[in-house]
Amino acid sequence: MKLIIASLVIGSAAAWSPTPKPDVTTNRREAMSKTLAVGTALVVPALANAYELPDLPYPFEALEPFIDAPTMKIHHDKHHATYVANINKATEGKDELPILDLMENALDAGPVRNSGGGHYNHAFFWEEMTSPDKAKKTKPSAQLEKLIDSSFGSMDEMKSKFEAAAAPGAVFGSGWVWVCANNAGTKLEIVGTPNQDNPLMKGVADEIKFPILGLDVWEHAYYLKYQNRRPEYVSNWWNVVNWDKVSANCEYVIKNHKGVSV
Repeated sequence: MKLIIASLVIGSAAAWSPTPKPDVTTNRREAMSKTLAVGTALVVPALANAYELPDLPYPFEALEPFIDAPTMKIHHDKHHATYVANINKATEGKDELPILDLMENALDAGPVRNSGGGHYNHAFFWEEMTSPDKAKKTKPSAQLEKLIDSSFGSMDEMKSKFEAAAAPGAVFGSGWVWVCANNAGTKLEIVGTPNQDNPLMKGVADEIKFPILGLDVWEHAYYLKYQNRRPEYVSNWWNVVNWDKVSANCEYVIKNHKGVSV
C-alpha cells in the first residue's frame, strides 16, 4: 500500500510540476539574428544599386528622322547604363543621396564627377525630347518666352548662339551645351561644359547655374547618322525639343533656385 501511495504522489507531482521556462535570452538572440538577416537582404541591394537606368519616355525610333533608333538604343542602353553602373560602384557603402545632391561638389568627388554627371545629364536629356509630331505642338511658356527675349533678343537669336556654343571649335571633343537660369533666376545664359560636367557643379562657371535645356555633343550622340557633321545634328535637334518640358524646367528652377530632379 505504501508503494502504491508513493507512486501516486510522485506521479501527481510530476503531472503538476511547472513547465520549464524558455531561454528568453536565446530566443531574443535568434529573433534578432533573423531580423538582421531580413534587414540585410532588403538594404544591401538598395545600397549596391542606389541609382537605376531610367526607361526612355518614348520608343527608340520616336525621334526619327532627326535622331536615329540605333543611336538612341546604344546611347541609352550602353553609354547611359555604364554611367549608372559606375556611379553605383563609386558610392557603394556610402549614404544614398539623390543624384542631384551629388552635383554641387562633384568636381572634388573623383568618379562622381564623370559617372554621376553622366547619369544626371543623360536622365535630364531624355526627358526634354519628344517625337517630332509632338514637339511641333509644344511651345515656350509666357515666362520662358519673356526670359528668352530679355536674355538673347529672340528665340532665333538664342538658337543661333546655342548652335555657335555647340560647334566643334567651341566645345572641343566631348561635352554638353546648356541653357541655364542664373542663380538669381533673372536671366538665361548659354554654357558649354566638357565631358560630363554641368553648370550645377560648383567651379564649372562663375556661379552655380540651373539648366533648363541641354544638348549632348559627344560623338556617341550623333555619329552613326551624322558622322563628323555636328552642326547638322545640332540644328536638326530643335525638331525634337519638348518646349512644354523646357518651360516646366524653367518655372521650377526660378521658383525653387535649385536644379531639376531626375
